[in-house]
Amino acid sequence: MVKGLYTAYTGMVNEQRRMDVMTNNLANSATTGYKKEAMVAQAFDERLAIKIKDTSALNNMPENIGYISLGAKIGETYTNWDQGAFQITDKDSDLAIAGRGFFAIAFTNKAGETSIKYTRDGAFTVDSEGFLRTSDGDYVLNQDAALNSTLGEDSYVQIDPSLPYSIAKDGTITQNQQEVDTVGLIDIADYDYINKYGENLYDLIDGGQIIESEAYMEQGMLEASNVNVVDEMVSMIQIARAYEAGQKMIQTEDATLDKTVNNVGSVR
Repeated sequence: MVKGLYTAYTGMVNEQRRMDVMTNNLANSATTGYKKEAMVAQAFDERLAIKIKDTSALNNMPENIGYISLGAKIGETYTNWDQGAFQITDKDSDLAIAGRGFFAIAFTNKAGETSIKYTRDGAFTVDSEGFLRTSDGDYVLNQDAALNSTLGEDSYVQIDPSLPYSIAKDGTITQNQQEVDTVGLIDIADYDYINKYGENLYDLIDGGQIIESEAYMEQGMLEASNVNVVDEMVSMIQIARAYEAGQKMIQTEDATLDKTVNNVGSVR
């Protein structure tokens, strides 16, 4: 009987965490290059249940009454890397990645520490000095720096801001019919070594390997998030109903326990 309380409780906690993931997806449905998250659940390991303080069995040994499971728990939260739809912006500095790959960014945190992060968000701008930057002002790395994980001014993409430019599918920037730089585009050998940093950026975990990307870029476009708002709303309704079912189960178990303690227990 008490086991039912644990089963309902763990189910409700599981649904609440699923709801947190869903709401985060919805909040980022308009974020450029965002990849939605999903969660899988699994049952707790089964445990052997025995009778306690039971002297009716032979040799006064506790009697096994079978295996029980205490409900569900979160198996893992994973990222869906499916590509989002492309949106035409006709802005020369906007880039979308078609295929598996990431832009490399020289990210500077609030403490002034600079490290390399990775993103699918290609909403870039060109500053007065010709450096290609993210919407937050971080520098975009060129191809050599992205592959070799190097930092410094020579590692940043820079063009002549007074001249028109075009960016080829391989990231090569051309001005006056001359190649002036290349936007860095890399891939990660195993996506299990990618960790979400926040601010639409990713970290490479120790052991992760940077490789050349087989993807290509589209100039004047941005990749939308791969969140399907309708699917997320339907999932939220299902989660809410499952949570309510857990509440009703706890109320039923509580009422049964109340009768057991106050009614059955008082019979003489």
